[in-house]
Amino acid sequence: MAKTDRDIPQNLQPRPADYAFDLDAALRSVVAIRADIPADAFTAGTLGTERAGNGICIRGGLVLTMGYLVMEAESIWLTTSEGWAVPGHALAVDAETGFGLVQPLGKLGVPEMAIGDSNAVEVGHAGLLAAAGGRHRTIETKVVGRQEFAGYWEYLIDDAIFTAPAHPFWGGAGLIGTDGRLLGIASLSLQQGDEKGRRVDMNMVVPTALLTPVLDELVQHGRVNRPARPWLGLFAMESEDSVVVAGLADNGPADKAGLRAGDRIVAVDGDEVTDLGGLWRRVWSAGTAGARVRMSVGRDDELLHVTLHSADRASFLRAPRLH
Repeated sequence: MAKTDRDIPQNLQPRPADYAFDLDAALRSVVAIRADIPADAFTAGTLGTERAGNGICIRGGLVLTMGYLVMEAESIWLTTSEGWAVPGHALAVDAETGFGLVQPLGKLGVPEMAIGDSNAVEVGHAGLLAAAGGRHRTIETKVVGRQEFAGYWEYLIDDAIFTAPAHPFWGGAGLIGTDGRLLGIASLSLQQGDEKGRRVDMNMVVPTALLTPVLDELVQHGRVNRPARPWLGLFAMESEDSVVVAGLADNGPADKAGLRAGDRIVAVDGDEVTDLGGLWRRVWSAGTAGARVRMSVGRDDELLHVTLHSADRASFLRAPRLH
């Protein structure tokens, strides 16, 4: 791939001589992903109808990425660093981990990257964050945090990996260890304050330790064989010591129950809620999809008690179709 003005600055790019594995061969495992989503898809309004990012070729020639890139995709194209493009099929999207799997519908001709032990990754460890395009789209990075991450879209993982400096083309980029093995997939770019009060740009990476227990089921069935969690169609954010409704999925359970943007979520089933992680854990403890979730909500000067009839998130999404 030719050098462009969108390449990583040279001082952040890795040098093959610094690594004991074949760096250029490993980076060939990273492919570009482009997905087209129908305009009437459930996620079209929030995630867009044209999505682009990265994926890593892993076991069996499958491409591992973040699910939001390929969710409800009508068509997917995978492009190698040499410019070879083949169509793909969204084999699986797992809402709990956030991972997505794409099945190439042609020969990619790239090596498979072995999956490493992300549980062994500690703060201070060095690695590479690689987007499609070889060394010009790869940065040398360090792990700057291991901690819980709660997302506004009803998402929570206990032990996310945070890396800095941030990669500008993060979506689906692979975190590669110094042994050349895959340790995680980048999901987000965000800012955090450091010990000196400065804002630091970093990436949140979903560790591969969440993938290995469910990979076989995702490959065989397109989903994990477990009951779906209760889903509310609720976008929430933390504000000081409270959790506030930031938005609602159209016709989702929270929308149907009459919640509004700006409502403060005070308690779920009688238990006080003060942060996003606590909110999602309390909602999921109500049972499986379809369970009733009783919520106390502050609106203006009133305290309202609302019962939400939860749903299975997947029932709102277009199922992948193989063309």
